[in-house]
Amino acid sequence: MPTVITDDVSAISDAVAQIIGPQKYRIWFKNSTKFDLAEGYLKVGVPNLFIASWIENHFANEIGQAVKAVTGSARKVTFTIDPELSGHQRRTQLDSQAQLVAKAVNQTPQQRTRVRPAENRKLKFTLDTFVVGTSNEMAYTAAKTVASEKQSPFNPLFIHGGYGVGKTHLLQGICNALCQNCPEADWMYLSAEDFTNQFVLALKTKKLEAFRRRMRQTDLLAIDDVHFLASKPTMQEEFLHTFNSIDLAGKQVVLVSDAHPKMIGQLSEKLVSRFISGMVVKIDTPDFKTRCEICRRYAISTDKNIPESVITFIAERLKTNVRELEGAMLKLIAFSSLQNVKINLDMAREILSEHLSRTDPIVHISDIESSVATFFGTTPANIHSSKKDRTISLARHFSMYIARTHTKMSLPEIGRCMGNKNHATVLLACRKVEDQVTRNLDLHWIGPAGNKIAKAKIVLEALEESIAG
Repeated sequence: MPTVITDDVSAISDAVAQIIGPQKYRIWFKNSTKFDLAEGYLKVGVPNLFIASWIENHFANEIGQAVKAVTGSARKVTFTIDPELSGHQRRTQLDSQAQLVAKAVNQTPQQRTRVRPAENRKLKFTLDTFVVGTSNEMAYTAAKTVASEKQSPFNPLFIHGGYGVGKTHLLQGICNALCQNCPEADWMYLSAEDFTNQFVLALKTKKLEAFRRRMRQTDLLAIDDVHFLASKPTMQEEFLHTFNSIDLAGKQVVLVSDAHPKMIGQLSEKLVSRFISGMVVKIDTPDFKTRCEICRRYAISTDKNIPESVITFIAERLKTNVRELEGAMLKLIAFSSLQNVKINLDMAREILSEHLSRTDPIVHISDIESSVATFFGTTPANIHSSKKDRTISLARHFSMYIARTHTKMSLPEIGRCMGNKNHATVLLACRKVEDQVTRNLDLHWIGPAGNKIAKAKIVLEALEESIAG
C-alpha cells in the first residue's frame, strides 16, 4: 500500500476546515481526527464509534469534496478507532461536542427528518445480498420474519456468532428491509458502545429525558455488539428499561453479540432473562458450499470473471469467516486490475500464497473458553467475571494466552470478548502464563473432584490438544 503523502493529508485537513468553517472544524476535527491517505481511500482515525457516526452523518460530503479537490479524484472514506485519540481527546473538545449533540437531540422529529431523510439512512448491507447456507439458515429465516411481519413472534431476536460470520449483515439487512417496506417507520441502528456514549452525553447535557424518548419511541431498535454492556451495571439497568418500554409497546428489538447471552460475563440476570425470552440463534462458520457462493457473489459485484477453479481453491483454504474470503478476493482482483492480466489458478496460488500461509486454524475464542472452562471445572461466565479465586484466574489467564497465540485477535479484542477486560490485563495474563510454562511451574486449582496439581507445560499441552480436537 502506498505511503501516506503528508502534504496531501495536510491539504485535505485545510480544505475540510474551509468547507465546514473554522468553528465546526475545531470542535469535530482538530483534536478528534487523524487523516491517512491510501490507495483508493481516505482513512479517518477517530476516538470512538460515536464520533465516527456523527462525522459520517454530518460531514461525509464535505470530506469527499475536500479529498477530490486535493487529489483530483474521488476516494472512499472509511473510519477507524485510533487508540491514541481515544486516550488523549481533550475535555474541552468533548464539552463542545456534547453541546452540539444536545442541540441536535433537542430538535423536533420533523426537524431531524429534514436533516436526515429516510432515503439517506440506507445502511450498507441488505438481506437480498446475504448468502444463505446451512451455517446461517436459521438466523436468516428469523431475520426475514422480523423484517416482514408487523408483529414478529421473536422479540427480541438475539443473533450471536464468531467474528466475520455475517451478524452485522443481518442486523443492517433487517433495518433496510423495514425502511423499504415501511418508509414511515421509525428505526434506530447503533452499537452498544454508541448507546452508552449517547447516554453519557445525555446525562452530561441534562437531556436524559430526550435521550429516553428517542430510544424508546422507536418501531425497531437494532443494537450491535451488545456484549459491550458487560461490567456496566448502570448501562444494563438503563438498557433493560429501554427494552421493556419497546417490548410493552409491541415494537421490535434485535440484538447482536459475539456470544450467547448466558456466556456474556457480568451481565445481570434480569437482562439475560430478557435476552433469552425471545429467539436466540447462532451463526456458525460458513461451510464449503456457502464459501464458494460468497466468492461468486463477490466476483459478480466487481464485474470480474473469476474461474470456478480459483473460487474452489480459495473456499477450500479459507474457512474461518466471510471477511477472510472477501479479503483474498479483493487482493486477487486488485492485482489483476493493476497488472492488466486475467485471473487464473496459477496466479491465485502465487498471489495468495502469503495470505493463505498466515491464515489461522479454525479456532474461535468461544471454543477456547469452553475447553479451558471444562478443564479447570468452571464456566465461561466465570472466566468473563471479575472473580479472582485461583481456579477462575488460572482459567482466565490460559484462555487469554491461548486466544493470543492461536488467533489473530488483538489484546483489546481478546479483553472485550472476555468480560470487557482492558488490554493491559490480557498482556499481564499472557506474560504470567508464558513464565509459568517456561519455568514449568506446578499449578494448583480446585476442580469438581477436589484439589488438582499439574505442571504448566502439561496443562498447556492438554488444553491445546482439546481445542485442536
